[in-house]
Amino acid sequence: MENFLNKLKLMAQDKGLRNKILFVLFALVLFRLLANIPIPAAAGLRLDDFLANNQALGFLNLLTGGGLSAISIVMLGVGPYITASIIMQLLTMMSDKLKALYHEEGELGKKKFAQYSRLLTIPLAFVQGYGLLIFLEKQGAIEGLFGFNLFTNVMVIVAGSVLLMWIGELISEFGIGNGVSLIIFAGIVAGLPSTIAQAFFSFDVSQIPTYFGFLVAALLIVAGVVTVTEAERPIPITYAKRVRGMKVYGGISTYLPLRVNQAGVIPIIFALSILIFPQVLVNFLSQVDNTTIAAISSAVELLCLFRVRFYLFSRTMNSYNH
Repeated sequence: MENFLNKLKLMAQDKGLRNKILFVLFALVLFRLLANIPIPAAAGLRLDDFLANNQALGFLNLLTGGGLSAISIVMLGVGPYITASIIMQLLTMMSDKLKALYHEEGELGKKKFAQYSRLLTIPLAFVQGYGLLIFLEKQGAIEGLFGFNLFTNVMVIVAGSVLLMWIGELISEFGIGNGVSLIIFAGIVAGLPSTIAQAFFSFDVSQIPTYFGFLVAALLIVAGVVTVTEAERPIPITYAKRVRGMKVYGGISTYLPLRVNQAGVIPIIFALSILIFPQVLVNFLSQVDNTTIAAISSAVELLCLFRVRFYLFSRTMNSYNH
C-alpha cells in the first residue's frame, strides 16, 4: 500500500506524466459524450429492451459502452479498426511483400502497415454500418431508412468509427498505454455505475454470501489475468567469445524474455465471435419469407436452447451428486 501511495505521489509531481494521464481522461470523456450522440435516423430512440434479448448485439453494446443502445455515431466502436488490424496481420502470412513490410523494413515499414490498416477500416466500417442499420430496420427498431437518408446515416457511422480510431491513436501517442484497449476498457466499465446502483437498491441480506463469493471470484480472475499477461519465459542466451588482438569480447550470458501469452486478447475475441455467430445467423434466417428456411432456423434455435438447458441441468445434477 505504501509503495502504491509513493507512486501516486511521484505521478503527481511529474508534470509530463500528469499531463499524459489528464489527456487520457479527456479523451475517454470525449468518447463517452460521442457514445450518447444519436445518428439522425434514431434521434430519441434507445434499444435497451431489444438488446437485452440479443446476446450478439448485447456484447457489441458492451464493448461500445452503450453506444449501440443509444444508436450513436460511434455505435460500431473500434470494431472495424480491430477487424482491419487482424486481417492485415493474417495477410502477412499470405503475402511476402506485406511480411517484408512489417518485419524487415523497420519503423518506416510498420508505419506504412498501420496506414494500410487505417485505410481498410473505412470500407469495413461502411459494410458493418450498412448491415447493422438494415438489420435494425428489419427488426422494427428504426424506420424510414432508404435512399439518401440511409446513405447519410451510414456515412455518419463511418465518420464516427474513424474519429474513434483517431482518438485511440492519439491516446497511444500522447497518453499512456494502448489507446484502442483503453477505449474498449472504458466502454466495458461504463456500465458499472448503473450495475452497482441496481445491486445497491436490490440488496438482500440473505445474499451476502453470494456477493462475497462473487467479489472473491472477480479478484481471483483479475489476479489470474494479470499473472498470465505479465508472465515471461526467460530463454538463456550465451554469446561466444571473440578474440581481437590482445582483447577478448563477448562471452557473456543473458536471456531473451518471451511472453507466455503472445496472442493477447485476439483468441478471446475470436471465441466470442464464433459462439455468438450461430444465434446471429438464426435470427437473420428467421426473418426470411421462405417458410422452409424459417422452419429450419426455428428448429436450430430450439435445438440451441435445448442444448443450453440440458447443459445447465447436467451441471446442476453433477453438483447435487457431489
